[in-house]
Amino acid sequence: MNVTRRAFTEDFTIYRASELKPRLLAAIGEGERIELDLAGVERMDSAGCQLLILAKREASAAGKTLAIVAHSPAVQSLIEFYNLAAWFGDPLVVSAE
Repeated sequence: MNVTRRAFTEDFTIYRASELKPRLLAAIGEGERIELDLAGVERMDSAGCQLLILAKREASAAGKTLAIVAHSPAVQSLIEFYNLAAWFGDPLVVSAE
C-alpha cells in the first residue's frame, strides 16, 4: 500500500483555510493511505474541522484511507467537542492531565 504522510504545523483556522485546502486535497492524490500528522497544530476552529471532514470525505470517495496519526491538544479538543472521534475513526491519545 502506498502511504503518504503529511505533517502540518499551521493553524487550522478560517484565516488559513484557503491555503490548507489545496494542500490537503493534493495529499489525497499522492497515496492510497494518507496520514496526517497534526501534532504541530496550535489552533483549530470549526473551519479547520470542516477541512478535515472534507479531506476525509474526498479520500473515501476516491477509495482511499485518510487517518490522523498525531493529534495536537487543539485538534483533539475540537474533535472531542464536536463528538467526531468515532467518525474519523482514529485513536486519540488521552493526556495524563
